[in-house]
Amino acid sequence: MHCECSMQGLRTLYGGLKPFFILWSTQSLSQLGSAMTSFALSLWLYEQTGSALQTALLSICSYAPYVVMSIFAGALSDRWDKKKTMLVCDTFAACTTVAVLILLRTDLLRPWHMYALNAINGLMNTVQQPASDVAMTMITPKRHYQKVSGMRSFSNSLITILNPVLATAVFSFAGMDVVIYLDLMTFAVAFFALLVGVKLPLLTEGEASQKESFEVTVKSGLRYLRDNRLILVLILFLAGVNFVASAFDAVLPALILSRENGGETVLGTVSSCAGIATLLGSIIVTILPAPKNRIRVIYLTMLFSLGTENFLLAFSQSPVLWCVGQIIGWILVPLMNANLDVILRSTIPLELQGRVYSCRNTLQFFTIPLGLFAGGFLVDHVCEPIMASDMARGLLTDLFGQGKCISFYDYCRVRKNGCPLCFGVLCLGQETAVFYCLNVFLR
Repeated sequence: MHCECSMQGLRTLYGGLKPFFILWSTQSLSQLGSAMTSFALSLWLYEQTGSALQTALLSICSYAPYVVMSIFAGALSDRWDKKKTMLVCDTFAACTTVAVLILLRTDLLRPWHMYALNAINGLMNTVQQPASDVAMTMITPKRHYQKVSGMRSFSNSLITILNPVLATAVFSFAGMDVVIYLDLMTFAVAFFALLVGVKLPLLTEGEASQKESFEVTVKSGLRYLRDNRLILVLILFLAGVNFVASAFDAVLPALILSRENGGETVLGTVSSCAGIATLLGSIIVTILPAPKNRIRVIYLTMLFSLGTENFLLAFSQSPVLWCVGQIIGWILVPLMNANLDVILRSTIPLELQGRVYSCRNTLQFFTIPLGLFAGGFLVDHVCEPIMASDMARGLLTDLFGQGKCISFYDYCRVRKNGCPLCFGVLCLGQETAVFYCLNVFLR
């Protein structure tokens, strides 16, 4: 009797989610395989060239299509069949992986091959993602939106934690070939699961999109955001958060590597705490009840997370406190993402979600590369000169230390701490401005 009651409770809790479980689990497995290949290729390229810049170009080539083409990809996604779009994009992405394998086995693989193939792969992911997001909405009952968002955040966190560990282990002991074979195996599982095991409902509203011109379809996503100010403000708010977070990320290695009790191992430990915290946060999201005010949850979680994390990392001297800062900074991110996801899925009409999501991707994430550049620029040309000048004597020196470096990388070597601490305060100032603006807009 007790067993029957438990089964009935599970059916009530997760009823109607079987298609989602199939799609989510297999797509997550495929994403893990792709992430392992990307990480292993970075290791391989660095071994071959010894150049950090050439290795970084792999990520740039993969990320650029996502930022530039997202708006157009969403319009295409809304005009095309979601399932077919996902299958075709996954197939093209697998073909780029096969091309890398062939070039590798024939000893013809060169950096420019990898850049071109990564760009194609990034373009396919750009088109596939909005189709996948809409597909998840189509097969998920509305009452499960928050739970599903937490589960997706959970899988993403798990991939973040596992992929460098697994990729490094397989690459070291079995070679690049085996990493690619594993990637292709996970692709095959996801492809056939989507092809055979998941049936997406038909969207009759899609006929209207087919009659629209491509230009009208693209503009309709931007027009929807213009006419729905709340969603636009949330997106721009998170763009500001991404700018601040990525600017601070640019300084994080110097902040830790420059300390006497820092180093590469400590930096790796502190970085891994972000993935662990996100994983724990994802679990919390799946069991929390729906909040009364999702917007308030979004900006309060970000204010608490970023403010506390940056403060602890900038002013503390202990690796334990740095880890605590990372955990506090990341554990509430899944809660923010889940509430934003519910707002978007509940507010945006299903037939417009692909194009609106893609516009969101461009507007929300274009600030990340800008933030990374700004972080390095501020350290080299603003914070360090101020701390090296006569005006820094007194209060600033007492708070942040002192020292002048020729460059950001020299800073890492000579172990001076004033500039990252000063930049941590600048980050707090930027966060305060961002959250103040959000409060003004949402009154």
